Amino acid sequence: MEKAQVTGKQLKDVTFSVLDLAPVTVGSTPSEAFKNTMSLAQHAEAWGYHRYWLAEHHNMPGIGSSATSVVIGYVAGGTNTIRVGSGGIMLPNHSPLVIAEQFGTLEAMYPGRIDLGLGRAPGTDQVTAMALRRDVRADGSEFPEQLEQLRAYFDPNSRYKRVRAFPGEGQKVPIWLLGSSGFSSALAAKLGLPFSFASHFSPEYTIPALEQYRERFQPSEDLERPHAMVGVNVFAADTTEEAEFIATSFQQQFLGMIRNTPGQLPPPVKSMDGLWTEQEKYIVMSRLSTAIIGNPEQVKRQLQSFLDETQADEMIVNSAIYDHQARLRSYEIVAEITGMKK
Repeated sequence: MEKAQVTGKQLKDVTFSVLDLAPVTVGSTPSEAFKNTMSLAQHAEAWGYHRYWLAEHHNMPGIGSSATSVVIGYVAGGTNTIRVGSGGIMLPNHSPLVIAEQFGTLEAMYPGRIDLGLGRAPGTDQVTAMALRRDVRADGSEFPEQLEQLRAYFDPNSRYKRVRAFPGEGQKVPIWLLGSSGFSSALAAKLGLPFSFASHFSPEYTIPALEQYRERFQPSEDLERPHAMVGVNVFAADTTEEAEFIATSFQQQFLGMIRNTPGQLPPPVKSMDGLWTEQEKYIVMSRLSTAIIGNPEQVKRQLQSFLDETQADEMIVNSAIYDHQARLRSYEIVAEITGMKK
Protein backbone atom coordinates (compact mmCIF):
# COMPACT_ATOMS: atom_id res chain seq x y z
CA MET A 1 0.00 0.00 0.00
CA GLU A 2 1.31 3.46 -0.83
CA LYS A 3 1.98 5.93 1.93
CA ALA A 4 -1.14 7.80 3.04
CA GLN A 5 -1.61 11.02 1.13
CA VAL A 6 -2.48 14.34 2.67
CA THR A 7 -6.26 14.70 2.41
CA GLY A 8 -6.75 18.11 3.98
CA LYS A 9 -7.66 16.73 7.40
CA GLN A 10 -7.23 19.46 9.99
CA LEU A 11 -6.65 19.31 13.74
CA LYS A 12 -10.24 20.35 14.40
CA ASP A 13 -11.37 17.24 12.51
CA VAL A 14 -9.49 14.89 14.85
CA THR A 15 -10.46 13.61 18.27
CA PHE A 16 -7.92 14.29 21.03
CA SER A 17 -7.56 12.24 24.19
CA VAL A 18 -5.25 11.91 27.21
CA LEU A 19 -2.85 9.08 28.05
CA ASP A 20 -1.85 9.08 31.71
CA LEU A 21 0.57 6.83 33.58
CA ALA A 22 -0.10 8.60 36.89
CA PRO A 23 3.53 9.75 37.08
CA VAL A 24 5.11 9.67 40.52
CA THR A 25 7.59 12.53 40.63
CA VAL A 26 10.81 12.66 42.64
CA GLY A 27 9.97 13.74 46.18
CA SER A 28 6.26 12.88 45.90
CA THR A 29 4.07 9.85 46.66
CA PRO A 30 1.54 7.72 44.77
CA SER A 31 -1.21 9.49 46.73
CA GLU A 32 -0.11 12.82 45.27
CA ALA A 33 0.16 11.24 41.82
CA PHE A 34 -3.45 10.09 41.98
CA LYS A 35 -4.62 13.53 43.11
CA ASN A 36 -2.84 14.99 40.11
CA THR A 37 -4.43 12.37 37.87
CA MET A 38 -7.88 13.37 39.09
CA SER A 39 -7.07 17.04 38.61
CA LEU A 40 -5.88 16.46 35.06
CA ALA A 41 -8.90 14.29 34.22
CA GLN A 42 -11.33 16.93 35.44
CA HIS A 43 -9.54 19.66 33.50
CA ALA A 44 -9.35 17.45 30.39
CA GLU A 45 -13.09 16.87 30.58
CA ALA A 46 -13.75 20.61 30.87
CA TRP A 47 -11.40 21.36 27.95
CA GLY A 48 -13.11 18.91 25.59
CA TYR A 49 -10.83 15.87 25.51
CA HIS A 50 -12.71 12.74 24.44
CA ARG A 51 -11.01 9.92 26.37
CA TYR A 52 -8.82 9.55 29.41
CA TRP A 53 -6.78 6.34 29.31
CA LEU A 54 -4.54 4.83 31.97
CA ALA A 55 -1.69 2.46 31.14
CA GLU A 56 -0.59 -0.75 32.86
CA HIS A 57 3.09 -0.93 33.81
CA HIS A 58 4.80 -2.85 36.60
CA ASN A 59 7.99 -2.66 38.64
CA MET A 60 8.43 1.00 37.71
CA PRO A 61 8.62 3.40 40.66
CA GLY A 62 7.69 6.40 38.52
CA ILE A 63 4.38 4.97 37.27
CA GLY A 64 1.36 4.78 39.56
CA SER A 65 -1.17 3.10 37.24
CA SER A 66 -0.16 -0.54 37.74
CA ALA A 67 -3.59 -1.45 39.17
CA THR A 68 -5.14 0.01 36.04
CA SER A 69 -8.77 -1.03 36.53
CA VAL A 70 -8.78 0.47 40.02
CA VAL A 71 -7.46 3.83 38.77
CA ILE A 72 -9.98 3.82 35.91
CA GLY A 73 -12.79 3.48 38.44
CA TYR A 74 -11.31 6.31 40.50
CA VAL A 75 -11.11 8.65 37.49
CA ALA A 76 -14.56 7.72 36.16
CA GLY A 77 -16.04 8.37 39.61
CA GLY A 78 -14.57 11.86 39.71
CA THR A 79 -15.69 12.90 36.22
CA ASN A 80 -19.02 13.02 34.42
CA THR A 81 -18.80 12.74 30.64
CA ILE A 82 -15.28 11.93 29.47
CA ARG A 83 -14.71 8.33 28.38
CA VAL A 84 -12.28 6.50 30.68
CA GLY A 85 -10.35 3.38 29.82
CA SER A 86 -7.14 1.46 29.50
CA GLY A 87 -4.29 2.31 27.21
CA GLY A 88 -3.88 -0.44 27.89
CA ILE A 89 -4.50 -3.56 29.88
CA MET A 90 -1.71 -6.05 29.10
CA LEU A 91 -4.00 -9.03 28.58
CA PRO A 92 -1.42 -11.84 28.87
CA ASN A 93 -0.82 -10.71 32.48
CA HIS A 94 -4.42 -11.56 33.39
CA SER A 95 -7.20 -14.08 33.20
CA PRO A 96 -9.62 -12.99 30.45
CA LEU A 97 -12.48 -13.78 32.84
CA VAL A 98 -11.13 -11.38 35.46
CA ILE A 99 -10.76 -8.57 32.90
CA ALA A 100 -14.29 -9.21 31.61
CA GLU A 101 -15.62 -8.98 35.17
CA GLN A 102 -13.58 -5.89 36.02
CA PHE A 103 -14.62 -3.96 32.91
CA GLY A 104 -18.15 -5.30 33.11
CA THR A 105 -18.27 -3.87 36.62
CA LEU A 106 -16.85 -0.53 35.45
CA GLU A 107 -19.36 -0.35 32.59
CA ALA A 108 -22.22 -1.11 34.99
CA MET A 109 -21.04 1.70 37.27
CA TYR A 110 -20.35 4.22 34.49
CA PRO A 111 -22.57 3.21 31.53
CA GLY A 112 -21.39 4.23 28.10
CA ARG A 113 -18.09 5.69 29.32
CA ILE A 114 -15.66 2.77 29.56
CA ASP A 115 -13.07 1.70 26.95
CA LEU A 116 -10.98 -1.47 27.03
CA GLY A 117 -7.68 -1.05 25.22
CA LEU A 118 -5.59 -4.23 25.14
CA GLY A 119 -1.90 -4.91 24.58
CA ARG A 120 0.05 -8.14 24.35
CA ALA A 121 3.36 -6.98 25.87
CA PRO A 122 4.00 -7.50 29.59
CA GLY A 123 4.41 -3.79 30.35
CA THR A 124 7.49 -4.65 32.37
CA ASP A 125 10.68 -6.71 32.42
CA GLN A 126 10.65 -10.48 31.94
CA VAL A 127 11.30 -11.32 35.60
CA THR A 128 8.32 -9.23 36.69
CA ALA A 129 6.27 -10.69 33.83
CA MET A 130 6.83 -14.16 35.21
CA ALA A 131 5.87 -12.95 38.69
CA LEU A 132 2.61 -11.71 37.18
CA ARG A 133 1.93 -14.63 34.85
CA ARG A 134 3.41 -17.58 36.76
CA ASP A 135 3.45 -20.53 34.34
CA VAL A 136 1.85 -18.71 31.41
CA ARG A 137 3.89 -18.16 28.25
CA ALA A 138 5.47 -14.74 28.37
CA ASP A 139 6.02 -14.06 24.68
CA GLY A 140 2.54 -12.78 23.78
CA SER A 141 1.83 -15.70 21.43
CA GLU A 142 -1.28 -16.59 23.43
CA PHE A 143 -2.80 -13.13 22.91
CA PRO A 144 -5.21 -13.96 20.03
CA GLU A 145 -6.61 -16.90 22.00
CA GLN A 146 -7.00 -14.81 25.15
CA LEU A 147 -8.67 -12.06 23.16
CA GLU A 148 -11.17 -14.55 21.74
CA GLN A 149 -11.96 -15.77 25.25
CA LEU A 150 -12.40 -12.22 26.55
CA ARG A 151 -14.74 -11.24 23.74
CA ALA A 152 -16.76 -14.41 24.32
CA TYR A 153 -17.38 -13.43 27.95
CA PHE A 154 -19.04 -10.21 26.77
CA ASP A 155 -21.11 -12.00 24.11
CA PRO A 156 -24.47 -13.32 25.42
CA ASN A 157 -24.73 -15.57 22.35
CA SER A 158 -21.30 -17.12 22.75
CA ARG A 159 -21.00 -20.87 22.45
CA TYR A 160 -18.81 -20.83 25.55
CA LYS A 161 -21.38 -20.98 28.33
CA ARG A 162 -19.90 -23.13 31.07
CA VAL A 163 -18.18 -20.10 32.57
CA ARG A 164 -19.87 -16.69 32.31
CA ALA A 165 -18.85 -13.18 33.35
CA PHE A 166 -21.22 -11.30 35.64
CA PRO A 167 -21.08 -8.32 35.35
CA GLY A 168 -19.81 -8.39 31.77
CA GLU A 169 -22.02 -10.60 29.67
CA GLY A 170 -24.16 -8.58 27.28
CA GLN A 171 -22.40 -5.28 27.94
CA LYS A 172 -21.05 -3.15 25.12
CA VAL A 173 -17.52 -2.29 26.20
CA PRO A 174 -15.55 -1.08 23.14
CA ILE A 175 -12.39 -3.13 22.68
CA TRP A 176 -9.31 -1.53 21.12
CA LEU A 177 -6.09 -3.27 20.17
CA LEU A 178 -2.87 -1.45 21.02
CA GLY A 179 0.49 -2.06 19.45
CA SER A 180 4.04 -0.90 18.82
CA SER A 181 4.68 -3.20 15.84
CA GLY A 182 2.72 -4.89 13.08
CA PHE A 183 1.25 -7.80 15.05
CA SER A 184 -1.68 -6.01 16.67
CA SER A 185 -2.38 -3.86 13.62
CA ALA A 186 -2.86 -7.02 11.53
CA LEU A 187 -5.04 -8.62 14.20
CA ALA A 188 -7.16 -5.47 14.66
CA ALA A 189 -7.66 -5.33 10.88
CA LYS A 190 -8.68 -8.99 10.70
CA LEU A 191 -11.20 -8.62 13.54
CA GLY A 192 -12.51 -5.21 12.48
CA LEU A 193 -11.53 -3.46 15.71
CA PRO A 194 -10.21 0.06 16.35
CA PHE A 195 -6.43 0.26 16.59
CA SER A 196 -4.12 2.49 18.62
CA PHE A 197 -0.43 2.67 17.74
CA ALA A 198 2.26 3.60 20.26
CA SER A 199 4.02 6.10 18.05
CA HIS A 200 5.06 8.00 21.17
CA PHE A 201 7.80 5.41 21.79
CA SER A 202 7.94 3.34 18.58
CA PRO A 203 8.00 5.99 15.84
CA GLU A 204 9.78 3.95 13.18
CA TYR A 205 6.91 1.47 12.86
CA THR A 206 4.07 3.99 12.88
CA ILE A 207 3.41 4.35 9.16
CA PRO A 208 3.93 0.66 8.25
CA ALA A 209 1.57 -0.43 11.03
CA LEU A 210 -1.11 2.08 10.06
CA GLU A 211 -0.85 1.19 6.38
CA GLN A 212 -1.15 -2.51 7.18
CA TYR A 213 -4.18 -1.89 9.38
CA ARG A 214 -6.00 0.15 6.73
CA GLU A 215 -5.08 -2.14 3.86
CA ARG A 216 -6.19 -5.35 5.59
CA PHE A 217 -9.19 -4.01 7.50
CA GLN A 218 -12.31 -6.18 7.38
CA PRO A 219 -15.59 -4.53 8.42
CA SER A 220 -17.27 -6.02 11.47
CA GLU A 221 -20.28 -5.53 13.72
CA ASP A 222 -18.03 -3.33 15.84
CA LEU A 223 -16.64 -1.11 13.11
CA GLU A 224 -17.55 -0.43 9.47
CA ARG A 225 -14.27 1.23 8.49
CA PRO A 226 -10.76 1.43 9.98
CA HIS A 227 -10.34 3.76 12.94
CA ALA A 228 -6.77 4.55 13.96
CA MET A 229 -5.42 6.40 16.97
CA VAL A 230 -1.78 7.43 17.41
CA GLY A 231 0.07 8.24 20.60
CA VAL A 232 2.10 11.42 20.75
CA ASN A 233 4.30 12.99 23.41
CA VAL A 234 3.57 16.71 23.73
CA PHE A 235 5.46 19.27 25.79
CA ALA A 236 3.75 22.59 25.20
CA ALA A 237 4.42 25.85 27.01
CA ASP A 238 3.97 29.54 26.39
CA THR A 239 7.60 29.83 25.29
CA THR A 240 9.93 27.52 23.38
CA GLU A 241 12.51 27.69 26.16
CA GLU A 242 10.00 26.58 28.80
CA ALA A 243 8.78 23.72 26.60
CA GLU A 244 12.31 22.45 26.03
CA PHE A 245 12.98 22.74 29.76
CA ILE A 246 9.95 20.73 30.91
CA ALA A 247 10.65 18.03 28.29
CA THR A 248 13.94 17.13 29.99
CA SER A 249 12.13 15.32 32.81
CA PHE A 250 10.79 12.74 30.36
CA GLN A 251 14.14 12.52 28.60
CA GLN A 252 15.82 11.74 31.92
CA GLN A 253 13.19 9.15 32.81
CA PHE A 254 13.52 7.47 29.42
CA LEU A 255 17.29 7.48 29.82
CA GLY A 256 16.84 5.57 33.07
CA MET A 257 14.69 3.01 31.27
CA ILE A 258 17.28 2.27 28.59
CA ARG A 259 19.88 1.96 31.36
CA ASN A 260 17.55 -0.49 33.11
CA THR A 261 17.40 1.83 36.12
CA PRO A 262 13.80 3.05 36.07
CA GLY A 263 12.98 5.78 38.55
CA GLN A 264 10.50 8.45 39.50
CA LEU A 265 9.94 11.37 37.15
CA PRO A 266 12.79 13.78 37.91
CA PRO A 267 12.70 17.58 37.93
CA PRO A 268 13.70 19.25 34.65
CA VAL A 269 17.23 20.46 34.00
CA LYS A 270 18.57 23.34 31.94
CA SER A 271 20.67 21.00 29.82
CA MET A 272 20.96 17.23 29.30
CA ASP A 273 24.65 17.66 28.44
CA GLY A 274 26.72 15.58 30.82
CA LEU A 275 23.77 13.41 31.82
CA TRP A 276 23.96 11.08 28.82
CA THR A 277 26.59 9.76 26.44
CA GLU A 278 26.36 10.48 22.73
CA GLN A 279 25.12 6.94 22.13
CA GLU A 280 22.49 7.25 24.85
CA LYS A 281 21.39 10.60 23.47
CA TYR A 282 20.98 9.04 20.03
CA ILE A 283 18.88 6.17 21.40
CA VAL A 284 16.64 8.41 23.50
CA MET A 285 16.10 10.99 20.79
CA SER A 286 15.44 8.27 18.19
CA ARG A 287 12.77 6.64 20.34
CA LEU A 288 11.26 10.06 21.07
CA SER A 289 11.69 11.47 17.59
CA THR A 290 7.98 12.23 17.19
CA ALA A 291 7.82 14.20 20.46
CA ILE A 292 6.26 17.61 19.95
CA ILE A 293 7.97 20.38 21.90
CA GLY A 294 7.40 24.11 21.66
CA ASN A 295 5.23 27.16 22.08
CA PRO A 296 1.58 27.10 20.94
CA GLU A 297 2.31 27.98 17.32
CA GLN A 298 5.14 25.47 17.06
CA VAL A 299 3.04 22.73 18.64
CA LYS A 300 0.17 23.45 16.27
CA ARG A 301 2.45 23.17 13.23
CA GLN A 302 4.05 19.96 14.47
CA LEU A 303 0.71 18.35 15.33
CA GLN A 304 -0.63 19.23 11.88
CA SER A 305 2.48 17.78 10.25
CA PHE A 306 2.08 14.56 12.23
CA LEU A 307 -1.57 14.42 11.21
CA ASP A 308 -0.62 14.94 7.56
CA GLU A 309 1.78 12.02 7.83
CA THR A 310 -0.43 9.58 9.74
CA GLN A 311 -3.95 10.62 8.70
CA ALA A 312 -5.00 9.49 12.17
CA ASP A 313 -8.61 9.59 13.30
CA GLU A 314 -7.56 10.29 16.88
CA MET A 315 -4.48 11.41 18.76
CA ILE A 316 -3.85 10.45 22.37
CA VAL A 317 -1.49 12.81 24.13
CA ASN A 318 1.07 11.78 26.72
CA SER A 319 2.75 14.60 28.66
CA ALA A 320 5.02 13.39 31.45
CA ILE A 321 5.83 16.73 33.06
CA TYR A 322 7.28 17.15 36.54
CA ASP A 323 5.38 20.26 37.63
CA HIS A 324 1.64 19.64 37.74
CA GLN A 325 0.68 23.19 36.79
CA ALA A 326 3.02 23.06 33.80
CA ARG A 327 1.45 19.73 32.83
CA LEU A 328 -2.03 21.20 33.00
CA ARG A 329 -0.90 24.15 30.90
CA SER A 330 0.55 21.83 28.25
CA TYR A 331 -2.76 20.01 27.85
CA GLU A 332 -4.62 23.31 27.90
CA ILE A 333 -2.51 24.62 25.04
CA VAL A 334 -3.32 21.53 22.97
CA ALA A 335 -7.02 22.08 23.72
CA GLU A 336 -6.75 25.72 22.64
CA ILE A 337 -4.88 25.20 19.37
CA THR A 338 -7.09 22.30 18.28
CA GLY A 339 -10.31 24.19 18.95
CA MET A 340 -11.52 21.92 21.74
CA LYS A 341 -11.43 24.64 24.36
CA LYS A 342 -13.77 27.39 23.30
